[in-house]
Amino acid sequence: MENKDFVEKETEQVETTNEAPVEETTAQTEEPVAEVKEKRRFFPQIHLTKRDGVSLREAILIRVIAILAALIVCAVLTIILTGDNPIEVYATICKGAFGPGRGFVTIHAIAILLCVSLAVTPAFRMHFWNIGAEGQTLIGGLATAFVMYRYHNAVSTPVLVLMMLAAAIIAGGVWGLIPAVFKAQWNTNETLFTLMMNYVAIQLIEFFLKVADKSGSNVVDSRLLGSGVPNLFGVQYLLNIVVVAVLTVLLYVYLRFSKHGYEISVVGESENTARYIGINVKKVIIRTMILSGVICGLAGFMIVGCASHAISSTTAGGRGFTAIMVSWLAKFNPLMMVLTTFLLIFMARGANEISTQFELNNSFSDIITGIILFFIIGCEFFIRYRVHIDRPVVSEKEGN
Repeated sequence: MENKDFVEKETEQVETTNEAPVEETTAQTEEPVAEVKEKRRFFPQIHLTKRDGVSLREAILIRVIAILAALIVCAVLTIILTGDNPIEVYATICKGAFGPGRGFVTIHAIAILLCVSLAVTPAFRMHFWNIGAEGQTLIGGLATAFVMYRYHNAVSTPVLVLMMLAAAIIAGGVWGLIPAVFKAQWNTNETLFTLMMNYVAIQLIEFFLKVADKSGSNVVDSRLLGSGVPNLFGVQYLLNIVVVAVLTVLLYVYLRFSKHGYEISVVGESENTARYIGINVKKVIIRTMILSGVICGLAGFMIVGCASHAISSTTAGGRGFTAIMVSWLAKFNPLMMVLTTFLLIFMARGANEISTQFELNNSFSDIITGIILFFIIGCEFFIRYRVHIDRPVVSEKEGN
């Protein structure tokens, strides 16, 4: 009997000992759970998911909403900062871009910027970050100017035009080939390499200016270069516009439907995958950068030989850097670049007009342009990603 009582007491003690930690554990775990619930109640969680695909209609709608929102913000700022009527300001922007005698000039500006944008696109699709379009355009213009300077009185106009074109595309191609070879052979940083070559091109032009014009002028114009390429059908800038229009379609077909375009896309996605399926990556890099350089050289030829008939270190006018934004906004689609280029040139020319018409500082026009570009670039985020806000449901127990 005593043994039985002893066993029962020991059993009670063990049960008591086992129960205590359970209660303590429960008490300990309940408090953090309550804290988590409090956090969920007062701090909704925001997360992003990448959209699988956005229809063309949705993408256009998002961009239109972004532009309208930008115009509203610009209108409010215009009233606050200047007191002018925003409707009149917007009307002046349109007048500045497509007013009497300005429409063809604006279209030509669109064409030249579009040409440089087309040049950087094949390299960007390959994930080769060509920041040297400015220098490649300048070197094409320099080659054109050199031929005009030396031979404009020595050969006939058709021969001169062919020599100018050949010199421009060869110079541009070589300027694109150099960083491509270093990238393909020694894996150098193409961003820094192409950027530094811009400054080399500028200094070469500065040297040419000093050699060609002993007066020390910063521009060598038609007095020393001649008249250049004749106008197509007697219409100024028409030749450049036609050439760029044809080039846009050809490059779209090349990138979308050709074998070379497919290889560019594969190399851009993964060089290892490209090598695995038998693509010569080094060859694709060199070939693509030569193409980019050639198109930039063509842009330099059109600027110097067909339009301005003059050369200076600012001939490219920053188009090589603006082209980067054009290409990115259009997602490397040559046809979409027509719209993005139109928007940028339209705003730039219109902004200059409002500065003159309303006697405003040029900084105000830059503010308007910057706001609109900010909204346009920002809307790309909502095209690619969807924003989700998780609001925790409060239970009845929590409500009590």
